[in-house]
Amino acid sequence: MTQSQTPLMNPVLVGGCIIIMMGFAIRASFGVFQIPIAEEFGWLRSEFSFAIAIQNLAWGIGQPIFGAIGEKFGDRKAIILGALFYAVGLILSSYAITPGAHQWLEILVGFGIAGTGFGVILAVVGRAASDENRSLTLGIVTAAGSAGQVIGAPIAEALLSFMPWQSVFMIFAAAILMALFALPMMRSPKPIASKTELDQSMGSALKMAFKDPSFTLIFVGFFSCGYQLAFITAHFPAFVTEMCGAIDPSGTLASVGISSTSALGAVAISLIGLSNIVGTITAGWLGKRYSKKYLLAAIYTGRTIIAALFIMFPITPTTVILFSVGMGSLWLATVPLTSGLVAYIYGLRYMGTLYGIVFFSHQLGSFMGVWLGGRMYDAYGDYTTVWWIGVGIGAFSAIVHLPVRERRHPDTIQAAA
Repeated sequence: MTQSQTPLMNPVLVGGCIIIMMGFAIRASFGVFQIPIAEEFGWLRSEFSFAIAIQNLAWGIGQPIFGAIGEKFGDRKAIILGALFYAVGLILSSYAITPGAHQWLEILVGFGIAGTGFGVILAVVGRAASDENRSLTLGIVTAAGSAGQVIGAPIAEALLSFMPWQSVFMIFAAAILMALFALPMMRSPKPIASKTELDQSMGSALKMAFKDPSFTLIFVGFFSCGYQLAFITAHFPAFVTEMCGAIDPSGTLASVGISSTSALGAVAISLIGLSNIVGTITAGWLGKRYSKKYLLAAIYTGRTIIAALFIMFPITPTTVILFSVGMGSLWLATVPLTSGLVAYIYGLRYMGTLYGIVFFSHQLGSFMGVWLGGRMYDAYGDYTTVWWIGVGIGAFSAIVHLPVRERRHPDTIQAAA
């Protein structure tokens, strides 16, 4: 993209948004399937939760791998491979009748999300953006993931009302393959980098990052983002549904056009995604004007306060909606700032691989949030302890970003992110 172009005029951005939106629409819907699948087979909550936890862990492991595949063999090949993993995983999962089979097959789904997700797409879009617009452009493509979240859970909920969950998985498998029609737009440009950076090997780039304490701080700080987001995505619909009597003793839901607490759970996930469209684009816009590390610290502080207030007060339809809007405004706002910070400090040449490694921390947190949520629920019958753990690590992430040295690494010379 030339310096005179606006972000929205970039076909690479449009194609990336389409693929991200479809992939995240499917991913954000998995919490809706928790009760139908568990009830059909009589599984414990922890068994389905562990499957989704494995999915998140596989996503994290696959992210730097697909980033490296994209940088070595071409981004479009990495995206095609990811879509195939995604579709095959969904199809085979629809035939799984034991927890073990479902858990193993979620590895394929996790790799599929990695190949069609942030690590690959943000690297392509970041290289296609001008220096001035990069942070905002990364915010736009991240917001497209939130747009997918807006539609994913309600679509899954609607489809489940007249067909079995296995058929919905088949439809979603076809949908991710259809997203590949946007692939011709994803023509990866030559990296915007100096000759020094272009001549740098992947090994030297990794060594440079691993020796830098700031990279470690960014890695550690991203853990809580994954914990909070994955726990809420996987467990919040069931959490809302099971509190039917406590949440809606006087029929408040019907008065606002929501048919049931099950529908409220899906609506809550959609509200989170809708709010984050604005929040993420705003974060990208702010990232080109203010310190990214301080913005990240502010976002984690905001999440900590919102989560603490929600669990401290009685759960009602109003607090569910307020929480969804508040948390949603900060939901993926960390992604353009974190990816932009990695690109700024370490350059664009191996952004996909380096951000993929940082994103692995995010997915370790996702694994813990989803798995621990199921285990704690089975042990204690509620999610209170898991919520408070999320509050604590959110506060920790706010603090850990403050010492990051937000400046270009002396061993690389690159375009500003």
